Amino acid sequence: MERLPPLNALKAFEVAARTGNFTLAARELGVSSAAVSQQVRNLEDYFGKKLFLRTGNRIALTDAGHAVYPQTARALGDIAAITARILSDEVRMRLVVSAPSSLAENWLAPRLSALLDSYPRIAIDIRVEEDPIDVMRQGVDVRISYGDYHYPELVKVRLLHDEVLPVCSPELSRGLGNDASLIDVHESAFIHTNWGPNYASHPTWSEWFAAQGSARRPDPSRGRRVGLSSLAISSARLGLGIALGQHALARADLEAGRLVALSSTTVRLGHPYCAFVPPAKTSRADVKRLIDLLKADGFSQPADMM
Repeated sequence: MERLPPLNALKAFEVAARTGNFTLAARELGVSSAAVSQQVRNLEDYFGKKLFLRTGNRIALTDAGHAVYPQTARALGDIAAITARILSDEVRMRLVVSAPSSLAENWLAPRLSALLDSYPRIAIDIRVEEDPIDVMRQGVDVRISYGDYHYPELVKVRLLHDEVLPVCSPELSRGLGNDASLIDVHESAFIHTNWGPNYASHPTWSEWFAAQGSARRPDPSRGRRVGLSSLAISSARLGLGIALGQHALARADLEAGRLVALSSTTVRLGHPYCAFVPPAKTSRADVKRLIDLLKADGFSQPADMM
């Protein structure tokens, strides 16, 4: 019979490693921080290796801890998924998809609509939330993220590496004339997307003008500012200004003539969009079909194939 480490100790270790703190781990597990610490020590005694470096109230994974954590997280996630599946009273298939708000409406929703062609009776739960989330604990089947680094314990599939280009409404385009360089456009006409404090590698109007070989650097404080990429595109569609629209999000509006591209010059986003799937769910037919639909416009050979 194969030897297994104590499961309570494994769980305490996984939560402590994920939260980075014995106190937070204790809160999640409903026990004392001393109990979590003792369980981790039990696991360290079992392996004969130190799993955490302890400095006061702070903990950090050792090399041994880094080696143990990913497979432990996967194994516990698989057990949780199997348990939920067996105990569930739902007969219908349910697919839980989580995505950032910028992608949910303009990009994800049409692909979920296409999924219904293959699975007309499937129940779909769409959750709009920002990274990071606890994919395993929240029962998520597919998490879509900007960046390929958020969930190292999950199976990663690169979907697309988007780019931005200047777009506006047809009416505003006619008013601008044929000057695709946008050099003479007043600064108040530019729509600037604020990606928030968690992102530093996002394209700006300054980068776009630099890509065109222009020294112009529009001042965001003199233009229109929005907090979502999708809202920037909606604002441009309504004639509120010129946005650096993500091509994947603006494609339907461009093809329908609701938006006009003012230049072919593009700037690539700092990171690709990726799908993350718990290992236990990669064989599900509905998950595979959704991944195929999501990557149809992106990479021909994703980094990690399912």
